[in-house]
Amino acid sequence: MVMYPTRYHRPKSLEEALKLHAANEEASYLSGGHTLIPALKQRLAKPSDLIDLAVLPGLSGIKLDKNVLSIGATTTHAEVAASPVVRKAIPALAGMVGTIGDRHVRHRGTIGGSVANNDPAADYPSAVLGLGATVVTDRRSIAADDFFVALYETALEPGEIITRIDFPVPDRAGYAKFRSAASRYAVAAVFVAKFGSVVRAAVTGAGSGGVFRLRDLEQALVKDFGPAAVAHCKVDPGAMLEDLVGTSEYRANLVLVMARRALEHLGEAVSYK
Repeated sequence: MVMYPTRYHRPKSLEEALKLHAANEEASYLSGGHTLIPALKQRLAKPSDLIDLAVLPGLSGIKLDKNVLSIGATTTHAEVAASPVVRKAIPALAGMVGTIGDRHVRHRGTIGGSVANNDPAADYPSAVLGLGATVVTDRRSIAADDFFVALYETALEPGEIITRIDFPVPDRAGYAKFRSAASRYAVAAVFVAKFGSVVRAAVTGAGSGGVFRLRDLEQALVKDFGPAAVAHCKVDPGAMLEDLVGTSEYRANLVLVMARRALEHLGEAVSYK
């Protein structure tokens, strides 16, 4: 196989990383690498330069300030899942992260890389959207409702780097996922959260346009934040993915099943296959 040239960079600061990207039009950032590296192996991506963000100072770490949980972009899944701060503040988030991939994936993959990639079956986008988090970059702050645009597409501009994600701490939250036995990605998963009289519910793995809010369920949960509210909801099969795993009707029903399971296990994250 004929290889193509790629230059690897390990910048020592955020400023250096930004300059490297600006100077190389076809450069790509590298964090955990669980999407980019397979794409490189399959020759689906051919960046001229790889700019490794994983060891940049100031981009990792977990902090709780009043009612906001801040997680640095290069913090690994394993660090989030094991953090006593996360477990106490948002136990459903810690539990959800513990269902991602396997231990090898969790010790290498990062929250920033997952959110920036916006894989339609990834777990983190549902937590970011379900909790109404704020994605903070080197340039601005982006509300979750404005961040996710389409499959593998976000509001990030060329060269923009996620530096941290701020999660408001909910009164209660839960997550349930039906996962692929092979990949452990979500076939359908739901993250629900309650903030006083405000309720948010986000679905990943099932939607043809990627992660989305389930407004019908949110309205029902305002009146009754419990499993019984799911009976009043409908999911449009026309908005669901259809593939070898299941039909759109199957996924529409599975979304409601996972919503009910999430509400039955508030304060936790449960995973099924």
